[in-house]
Amino acid sequence: MTAPDARAAAAEPVGPAPDAAPDPGGRPAAPARWRSRAIRISSVLAAVLAWQLLTANDVRLWLRFDTLPTVTEIVSAYGGQLRTDLFYLDLGQSLIRIVSGFGLATVTGVTVGIALGRSRLFADTVGPLAELARPIPAIAIVPVAILLFPSDEAGIVFITFVAAFFPIMVSTRHAVRALPTIWEDSVRTLGGSRWDVLGRVVLPGILPGLFGGLSVGIGVAWICVISAEMISGRLGVGYRTWQAYTIVDYPGVFVGMITIGILGFSTSAAVELLGRRVTRWLPRGENTR
Repeated sequence: MTAPDARAAAAEPVGPAPDAAPDPGGRPAAPARWRSRAIRISSVLAAVLAWQLLTANDVRLWLRFDTLPTVTEIVSAYGGQLRTDLFYLDLGQSLIRIVSGFGLATVTGVTVGIALGRSRLFADTVGPLAELARPIPAIAIVPVAILLFPSDEAGIVFITFVAAFFPIMVSTRHAVRALPTIWEDSVRTLGGSRWDVLGRVVLPGILPGLFGGLSVGIGVAWICVISAEMISGRLGVGYRTWQAYTIVDYPGVFVGMITIGILGFSTSAAVELLGRRVTRWLPRGENTR
């Protein structure tokens, strides 16, 4: 190799390994994605295996695993639940409540958040009331909901709405206030109206922050809807889980817990997937770790 060739080879930048290079969509290459998925699945399987070993051998250290059901008992109970109509009735009832409360919270939270971020008068009038009510846990409103609404069903939906409303409202308000003023000035310079600013600047600009609030809101909504079902429900996954506890059906309790986890994970993943699809026009990082 000649000296010029050696210098040219040394000057070439050293890039990442071929299997770690991201694809055009900004995601890691296929081997890296499969490696990440394998690690995640392995961690879950390891936790399940540890649970089975500790409970099956009646291990009692500081924690009393000898009082808890084994994995095989939980799987058997889950299989029995899947063969009953009541399980799907509870599942559907909880989904109806979460969709109703979360949907109302999304519409109301986005509207109020935009108004708080855009209107000084609205912020001075409604802002203090929202900040006073925001620290109150939604589950603490259960007695008020029982007194306020004529049916338990409406009260549970209201509690779910309150739980999701504040994360969505706050994230929307912060996203509106974080928008660069030059964007609005550009639209107004070109003759755009207030509605043009709202449709072309505000709504697209707040989408990343908004979907962050939606992801948090759906998780908080599940916590509160399950808690409300345990307290005043007649159907639902939370009500059935609490009923299993009262009759000392511990495998049934874990069936409810696992179902709640699956529902929460699925709905949160759906919100995040929708957020990625809606904001696909945003620039992505070169690599996702």
